[in-house]
Amino acid sequence: MKVGLESLGVAVPPAYIELALLAEARGVAPGKYVEGLGVTRMAVPPLDEDTVTLAVRAGRMALEAAGCSPDDVGMLVVGTETAVDHSKPVASFVQGLLGISTRCRVFETKHACYGGTAALLLAADWVRAGSAKGKRALVICSDIARYGLNTPGEPTQGAGAVALLVSDQPKLLALDADTGVYAKDVMDFWRPLYSKDAVVDGHYSVTCYLDALEGAYRAYQESAGDADGKPYSDRFAALVYHVPYGKMSRKAHRHLRTLDGDAEPDESFDRLVGASLTLPRQVGNLYTGSMYLALASLLTTSTEPLANRRIGLFSYGSGSCAELYSGVVAPEAQARVKALNLEALLERRRALTVAEYEETMRAREGIDERPADESPGEGVRYLGTRDHRRLYAR
Repeated sequence: MKVGLESLGVAVPPAYIELALLAEARGVAPGKYVEGLGVTRMAVPPLDEDTVTLAVRAGRMALEAAGCSPDDVGMLVVGTETAVDHSKPVASFVQGLLGISTRCRVFETKHACYGGTAALLLAADWVRAGSAKGKRALVICSDIARYGLNTPGEPTQGAGAVALLVSDQPKLLALDADTGVYAKDVMDFWRPLYSKDAVVDGHYSVTCYLDALEGAYRAYQESAGDADGKPYSDRFAALVYHVPYGKMSRKAHRHLRTLDGDAEPDESFDRLVGASLTLPRQVGNLYTGSMYLALASLLTTSTEPLANRRIGLFSYGSGSCAELYSGVVAPEAQARVKALNLEALLERRRALTVAEYEETMRAREGIDERPADESPGEGVRYLGTRDHRRLYAR
């Protein structure tokens, strides 16, 4: 039985700030942010946007792209590290807002940026085992990456969601059974219960990422077998990395190709990785959704025909757990993702001034406690709280 991605959906906030503009406001050379991070624009969520609203919009796009009814979903999982409640999962809010059947397994997964991948591969096994009984799994990676104003991590913020519909009709990507896993208890990035902002040991986190990449890559090789004496990663038509910022993919690719014995590891970067970064560099950090936005970017912007070719995907979550897995691109995958007009979706956003960005960020400090505002508006929106309950407009 083939199992994999039948469709996908993407949601991003309706506003962004140019990183070059932010750099100038912080007294930093624009190149340090733009070229140094590999990001040009950073998504900024408004007050009526949270992890739930992003997940709902991405999930709706994925369902509509597949012509799938909410009643066809038998498992709904949201991978996130920016949940809205310590107990009630984001997935439960999403179930209600999307109108998904009560006969559905609903829960949330957490392991930093790896949480969405954990959900995806669990869902794939659920379908592969026959437990789905004709139903689909809707896996949504939804996060708001936040470090605060005037902090070292400020230019590596972002927000968005990517939804993945998993079934035995993989019209985008048929997942291989082979995977490589690596996990190790480290403190490279975390968010204490008392804090809305993450804590990160930046240089150490890069080291942990690369160590995990090596471990997962070796494990994948053991599972999948040899590659006929060529550089092992040449078995892939493209490589998609976890991309909290674009430059991290270059570091990852350089490390992986060096493991292959490639003396010129950068020469294959544009060929194998470049197209996957077109959309992420315009959004910034999506945490759990970062790698999957890169996958969407590859399928919608690559000029290379990828049909029936294998691609590799590397997911990393601080703390840490990582997995390298692979899949074969379906014949119509690129046309299907291009039909979503994701590039146009990003172009429709509004550019913020630095003052508007800072005002929005300060206002979001109290987003989880703000009184409900039920004034008329469009689309699914976070309205605020009443009696300690989060309210949403459908």
